[in-house]
Order: sequence, then structure tokens, then C-alpha cells
Amino acid sequence: MVSQTPQVNFEVIIQENITYVHLPSRLSILEAVAFKTTGQELINADPTPKKIILDFSETTFLDSSGVGALISNLKAAKEKEIELILTNVGSQVMAVFSLTSLDQVLTIELQADPPPSSESNNQLPITHPSVRSWVKRLIDIVGAIVGLGITGILSIPIIIAIKRDSSGPILFGQIRCGWMGKNFRMWKFRSMTADAEKRKHEVPNEATGHIFKNTNDPRITKVGRFLRRTSLDELPQFWNVLQGDMSLVGTRPPTPDEVERYEVPQWQRLDVKPGMTGEWQVNGRSQIKDFEDIIRLDLKYQENWSLMYDLQLIFKTIMILFQKNSGAM
Repeated sequence: MVSQTPQVNFEVIIQENITYVHLPSRLSILEAVAFKTTGQELINADPTPKKIILDFSETTFLDSSGVGALISNLKAAKEKEIELILTNVGSQVMAVFSLTSLDQVLTIELQADPPPSSESNNQLPITHPSVRSWVKRLIDIVGAIVGLGITGILSIPIIIAIKRDSSGPILFGQIRCGWMGKNFRMWKFRSMTADAEKRKHEVPNEATGHIFKNTNDPRITKVGRFLRRTSLDELPQFWNVLQGDMSLVGTRPPTPDEVERYEVPQWQRLDVKPGMTGEWQVNGRSQIKDFEDIIRLDLKYQENWSLMYDLQLIFKTIMILFQKNSGAM
């Protein structure tokens, strides 16, 4: 999926059982792939180091790929019982760790005399132009308010149908990964049985790669099939859009267990906010059963993004909702 790239070298110093790695100013896709490779080599070295210290003194930019490489090396280090320590972490990188809650799992040595921070220093990285577009955010807010109004009207018959069809809650909340891998709870009208998550292991996966899909999933209720076919089950996601965790248009929001198995290049899809609709929606998402196809469509969206492109995808989505087998996931 990633073409051949120039080699990226890291300054590595080994002193007895401690390995020091000096990281570059940016940890984007090219550097992140090399960072993971270097980290794996050091972790699997003989003799095994007791500590690996990552020096972030020059690093001012960290995107989703960098986060993915860091998490991968952290897991590998824990398996070998190697202590991974981050030092000289600047405010920009620390902001990413706070957003993704990595500051709660990483061992970070704080600077004794941190440099004075300013508003610009504490800004999160601009991983993609859409992330900082105030016009896109305005469209999201207006669209979410209108959508929630429609949801309020349609929710009455939907709630009655769900309650009459099966026991359980009206809404289903599932943890998904948003921008930079930040976890959030995505809401839907419940379309499966109340014990669907517990029964997931009973259902064969028809998809390939890091996604789960079954065309005739027995956990889906009778009303749930109608809700999914018409995408009415996704109306509560307008609340996620209003909160800012999602956008009207973006990439498909993955689950944490999917992200858990990502390779570093696949983390690129988290450089933008996930959307209620996107390339995967207008290209027959119910028929897409290959994870690599989802990656391809998500990266296509990032490459082609513009405000006009978002509006085109919204229009296509509205049109496709009236087609048969538009099928929700």
C-alpha cells in the first residue's frame, strides 16, 4: 500500500543495558515506518536492553502514523519486559498524547525546566486540511442540528418498533476510534439483539482483513434489518457530529480491536475525522468485504478532499439511500 520511500535513519546510542534513540522533528508516515522498524530491531537485539529511552527534544509534529508506530513499539517492549521511557516531550507532542489518552499509559519523564508554552505551541497537529477547516465544521454543526431535528421526529415510530420487536435498550453505543485514534462512543438505534456483542464469536466473518461483516448476521433483528437497509439506525450519529467526534463526511470509524491490528501505514486513515458518510458509503459499503478496499477508499477521500467534494458525497449519499441494498454496517 505504501510505495518505496527514502531511508530514514535515527541516532541510536547504546550504553550498557540502556538504549537511547533520538527522534526527528517529524514523525509522519515515512519516519513512522522507519521508527517502528528501528524499534523492533532494538527490542529484539541480543543482548536485550533493559531500557529504551526515546528522546523527543526535536519532535514537534506527530500524526496518526507516528502514534501507531509508538503504540506498536510500546507493545513489543512490554512483551520483552523492556522499559520504554519518553523524555524531553514538547507541548505539541504532549497535546497529542493527551488527546489520545496515551499520556496515561506511556512512561514520560517531564522536563525539569520546560520551555514557556504559548497558544501556538499547544495546538494539535494539522494532519489534514479538513481538520482545521472552520467552514467544514460549520457545515457539520448546521447539518447536525437539522439532522437531530429530523431524528426527533422519526425517533417516535422507530422507538416503538424497536421496543415491540425485541427487548433491550433503544440506543446502542459502541467505542470507535476517531481522529488520531481518540476513542469516542458512537451512537446508533439498536438493530441487533441485546446480547449481540457476547454472541459475536458465534458468527462467521465473511470479510477479509481487520473488519467484521456477515451478510445474514443472525443477531440482527427484524426491525434492525429495515433500519440498516434504510440507514435509519445511524440517525443518532448526528449527536456525534455535533459534539465534534465525527463529521458529516469522512472516513469509516474503526473499532479499537481493528486498530489494534493495524500496520503503521494503515493508521493514515485516522488523520481525518470519521464521517457518517464517505467514499465507502457511496461505493456500496454493504458489498465491501476487503479491508484493503476500505483503506483505499479512505485514502482516496483524503487525497481528493475539498468542501465541494464533501457536498458531492452528501448528495450522492442522499440519492443512494433510496436504492435497494444500500445496507448499513
